[in-house]
Amino acid sequence: MRILVVEDEHKIAQAIKRALELEHYAVDVCFDGDEGYAMATTEPYDAAIIDRMLPGDYDGLAIVQEMREAGIHTPVLFLTAMASTRDKTTGLDSGADDYLTKPFAIEELLARVRALLRRPTESQATILSAGDLSLDTTNLQVSRSGKSIMLTSREFALLEYLLRNQRRPISKDMIIAHVWDYDADILPNTVEVYMRYLRNKVDKPFKKPLLHTVRGFGYKLEAAP
Repeated sequence: MRILVVEDEHKIAQAIKRALELEHYAVDVCFDGDEGYAMATTEPYDAAIIDRMLPGDYDGLAIVQEMREAGIHTPVLFLTAMASTRDKTTGLDSGADDYLTKPFAIEELLARVRALLRRPTESQATILSAGDLSLDTTNLQVSRSGKSIMLTSREFALLEYLLRNQRRPISKDMIIAHVWDYDADILPNTVEVYMRYLRNKVDKPFKKPLLHTVRGFGYKLEAAP
């Protein structure tokens, strides 16, 4: 899961980023409205956390309104010190999905994010499976044929993305966009390396392969009928 954070207070933004990364999300951070608008409308995100008051030509309201007008339905959590009922109503009417006032507990923010990520149809399931492979997004556990599989956080994120898009060919660029941060230093063969790591853990110890190379395009996860 890839999340955008648009927050001009650097300490708050970095604290949110660290907390989200500990939950195995890929996180991009912007500190002003103009960059936030550019990222929110051009990059693929599973959720966005946006401050209402931002420096630049775009404040939080304008960013969300532009997203919705462009047909971008990324779930949005507003952060703000503006706590009146009218302010909350305005924020939600602009197209935001939830509203959290400052100061807030990081545990509540994480719970709100999890709730947002459950809303889209493709993200409702917390147990993802293909054949005898099972991935628990809540407890961060993976097993196949009843045997537990230990994955790194990046391997887990890659496997989750493939499971959420199983039977669909996924390009390397799509994988990088959803599994790695925007500023991550990704080498051309990074995806190949991590796919090899996954195959060694998820496929090789078992009879039937689930991870398939789509020649000239990328990869897909598919259980044999």
